Amino acid sequence: MLPSTGPDVAAACAAARGAQPVWADGPVKGRVAVLQRVRDLMHRDASAILDALQHESGKNFEDVQNDYLGTLAALSYWTAHAPRFLADRKVRSSSPIAIGRSTFVAYDPVGVVGVIGPWNAPLLLTFGDAIPALLAGNAVIMKPSEHTPLSNALLPPLIEEAGAPSGVLQALCGGPTTGAELVDDVDAVMFTGSVATGRSVARRAAERLVPCTVELGGKDAMIVLADADLDRAAGGAAFYGLANGGQVCMSVERIYVDAVVHDEFVQRLVAKVAGLRVGSGQPAGMAEISPFVAPTQLDIVRAHLQDAIDRGACVEVGGDVVELGGRTALQPTVLTRVDHSMTCMREETFGPVLPVMAVAGPQEAVRLANDSPYGLTASVWTGDLERGAALARQIDAGVVMVNDATVVFTAHDAPFGGTKASGLGRRHGGADGIRKFCHAKTIQIARWTPKGEPLWFPYTKRRTRLIGRIGGAFYGGLAARSNRRRPPRGRTLRPRTPQISLDKYSQAHTTTKAAAR
Repeated sequence: MLPSTGPDVAAACAAARGAQPVWADGPVKGRVAVLQRVRDLMHRDASAILDALQHESGKNFEDVQNDYLGTLAALSYWTAHAPRFLADRKVRSSSPIAIGRSTFVAYDPVGVVGVIGPWNAPLLLTFGDAIPALLAGNAVIMKPSEHTPLSNALLPPLIEEAGAPSGVLQALCGGPTTGAELVDDVDAVMFTGSVATGRSVARRAAERLVPCTVELGGKDAMIVLADADLDRAAGGAAFYGLANGGQVCMSVERIYVDAVVHDEFVQRLVAKVAGLRVGSGQPAGMAEISPFVAPTQLDIVRAHLQDAIDRGACVEVGGDVVELGGRTALQPTVLTRVDHSMTCMREETFGPVLPVMAVAGPQEAVRLANDSPYGLTASVWTGDLERGAALARQIDAGVVMVNDATVVFTAHDAPFGGTKASGLGRRHGGADGIRKFCHAKTIQIARWTPKGEPLWFPYTKRRTRLIGRIGGAFYGGLAARSNRRRPPRGRTLRPRTPQISLDKYSQAHTTTKAAAR
């Protein structure tokens, strides 16, 4: 594919604006039917899509299959729930002034949405984000990474074959300039990528006052406590840190292990990592570790490794570069004797490297997990679920899991996104994940209309004093008493894992450590 130029972007936006009103006209169920047919067509063309993903990324079969299946899961979720999420929402106002008036919220499409995707999961994190925007009635222009432009280019013909108007979904090929031109012309932006580019996208969107969601990098912490199932934790660290060649924003990127079990954990982790196979474009079952998709990523990972070694880190396994017929990979690597002076513990590595650091206990682990400019995901591994949940509340990240990692991304009902430099806004999140591509329009209908209203002109002293006494009584007394008596609407869930003091766990840790000595 040739890179798109400025005129190409302008032409794409013009075509999208021409198609969008036709696409948005009619009930949501009509758009749902089209996207369900797209899902069927993707099943039909699965081999071509998987081949394109492998060809453009060099990844092994299991990694591209996860990308493909994740996209089908997104199609299934959003098509199942879009009619309910986009239905008019009735508002029950507590204001006495609203008596006799019906209020509801309608969700109108914003118009044209630009989706700028990354190279690590090109289908799921580009077309996958286009799905809710399309169901909301928008036209979508996708700008996949210049490193992986092929797979998303297969989707616009499929949606037209499924019955959508030409131009409602388009794919542009190009780098940062194409992305910047797209942001300057669309009505909302969904971006996934680096922090530096995300800041630039957010600034351009802010200048135009268009909605913008940016999901950026992560330096995702894994905390392993002394009472954890160490074999499961080691297996989780290997898979969640090294799958897709470690090129996932929510990959385990740093591991804090209670010093009591540090050596045993490392031993188990090294045993699991040492047998992993490196390959490029391999068929099913032939390799676990994929190569670097972007050629520049190897330099970043090697710099992190060298910095750690120079500062005293120990390479327990791996560390060598592997040439794979035009692509490069790194043998999966486990580092020990690491600390926060090292780049590999502070900046996103985005490669198959697992640095493991011994800590004195849960509180030090949480402190170090929070000592980061990022806050995307984290995980706590422990045999005590109550303690795990309590620690999860103390970690400054958008998503925290207990005894698992990354799989929460598949829970489309839950919001996914980060704090600090990991981004703005959320993807997924049930109704919020599709309504963010809409303008919420409040409509109020006066059903009971007397000739005049008490608040209308002309003002009189008597009426003003009466309104003041009634308002004071209602808002200061009657309403407060009524609110105390009235139970909240809906079901209130009592937290299963209340905030608890961790003092007893710190004491128990000290006792355990002393016994171990």
